[in-house]
Amino acid sequence: MEIFFSKEVQAGLDAARRDSLRKASRLRIDVNGVIYPVLRMWKTGFAVEAEDAPKLRGLVDLYDGANHLFQCLIVASEEEAGEMRYEFKRATAVAYAAALDFEKAADAPVGLISDGRAG
Repeated sequence: MEIFFSKEVQAGLDAARRDSLRKASRLRIDVNGVIYPVLRMWKTGFAVEAEDAPKLRGLVDLYDGANHLFQCLIVASEEEAGEMRYEFKRATAVAYAAALDFEKAADAPVGLISDGRAG
């Protein structure tokens, strides 16, 4: 059974749903210093409010609060129900330490103890 609402009622329901998503989500994207709140995110993309965001394309940074999660290459996918959806071409997790160019042994010492004498 399908239920049909008038355009005004459907628009009000959509606006209320977007407001609740915006308040519940801590996710946001940073595009050249401009911040856009992310309404929701899934494995292959995310959605932002259509009236806030232009049709973005290119490199963006995805944050959860103050935590930098991903550096993403995105393309605009579609606009539906007041949301602009974007798909990831690439989503690289942010690393806070430089990559090692050697294998670190599991039983390697954490530090060296010296008795203070020069060898």
